Amino acid sequence: MTHHDKLTKLLKLFLIALGVAIYTFGFVNFNMANALAEGGVAGITLILHAHFGINPAYSSLLFNLPLFILGAKIFGKRSLALTIYGTVLMSAFIWMWQKVPMELGLENDMMLVAVVAGLFSGIGSGIVFRYGATTGGTDIIGRIAEEKFGAKLGQTLLLVDALVLTASLTYVDLKHMLYTLVASFVFSQMISVVQNGGYTIRGMIIITKHSEAAAQAILTEINRGVTYLRGQGAYSGNDYNIMYVTLNPTEVREVKRILAGLDPDAFISIIDVDEVISSDFKIRRKNFDKPIEKALQKKPKLLK
Repeated sequence: MTHHDKLTKLLKLFLIALGVAIYTFGFVNFNMANALAEGGVAGITLILHAHFGINPAYSSLLFNLPLFILGAKIFGKRSLALTIYGTVLMSAFIWMWQKVPMELGLENDMMLVAVVAGLFSGIGSGIVFRYGATTGGTDIIGRIAEEKFGAKLGQTLLLVDALVLTASLTYVDLKHMLYTLVASFVFSQMISVVQNGGYTIRGMIIITKHSEAAAQAILTEINRGVTYLRGQGAYSGNDYNIMYVTLNPTEVREVKRILAGLDPDAFISIIDVDEVISSDFKIRRKNFDKPIEKALQKKPKLLK
């Protein structure tokens, strides 16, 4: 292992620890301090804390240890090691933040508390997930259910969270539960932003009679690659070049402008894209003004 590889691994472990620290700061100072519930294992620890006074720093570790054993065969060694690392850090940081006196003075504005709680949990979890770790909990349950019973991961996580939040009504009132839902919404938005690095990608599917002119305009004016897919109208039986292109939101507006001038009757479908894996796409993001002729020479299949 080279010196650079060692530094990269150490940086990764540091960033995971930073993410856990951010998440647990919000968990202790906003969720626990203001009776906001949580989903998953974190929510179960809050229920136990409310009814029996059990410290979440200990109960989270207690719940996750058997899950590690169950998930050992499903997770690879590296993923399992990072998950254990994240979970142990979570317990340690919960304990640490409980020992640090903190008076934030936000208890009279529960909407602000809910938003800030979602921000901390979303940013922290997003950093942890982005660098290949988790904090255990229902992620492991979902993976086990998917592997053993064929259950969809998203549905399993949603079911577990719904059950935990319902059980949380035994110690929080309806008002605080509604604020919990606000925090959950902010969490879901922030985790997406952090994992994607704040970079939003759109996919455009375009059907136009002037596909060649439209493709040439996109290639030269916006400097994005275009792919032709062969299609046929079910009613008309006419053959079409269906264009597919990935863009950022600003470029989507530019393509709309181009098509409005070329073919006002063009069919356009715009979809969210979670991720694009392509050396060409990365090159174009870094060198937006690169001459199109050079791009075509390096990537002759850019326009199919």
